[in-house]
Amino acid sequence: MYHICSATERDYDELTEIWEDSVRATHHFLSEDDIAALRPLLRQCYMPALAVSVCRNAQGAALGFMGTGEGRLEMLFVAPAHFGCGVGRALVMQAIAHAGVRELDVNEQNPGASAFYQRLGFEVVGRSPLDGEGRPFPLLHMRLKQR
Repeated sequence: MYHICSATERDYDELTEIWEDSVRATHHFLSEDDIAALRPLLRQCYMPALAVSVCRNAQGAALGFMGTGEGRLEMLFVAPAHFGCGVGRALVMQAIAHAGVRELDVNEQNPGASAFYQRLGFEVVGRSPLDGEGRPFPLLHMRLKQR
């Protein structure tokens, strides 16, 4: 069973490690320089600006986390050892139910992630050729389908 709770700044180092492991497993389009440049931004800019929630197991170990803001899922990362175990699904369902998440962006070059979100009821509603930092990593804009 998983427990999802709000993260605090004390959790950021642990979550940054999950982020890096997850990015290395899924974001093959990023170079080492890209990862090195993003790491301090995640820790110092992105996480403090969002409502960050962490998913922990019964022993208290962090398995994944998400960041939400203004009805959007801004980040979702799961430790690779827990891919396919329901951690990501639990976080997204929490985001939809409790943070009002209805939209997200996903890297087009990460087809596993876009397929995951489609399975959870999101659909592609647009595309941008650049990411939020203006780099050539296309984004798919997704919205939760109306029920």
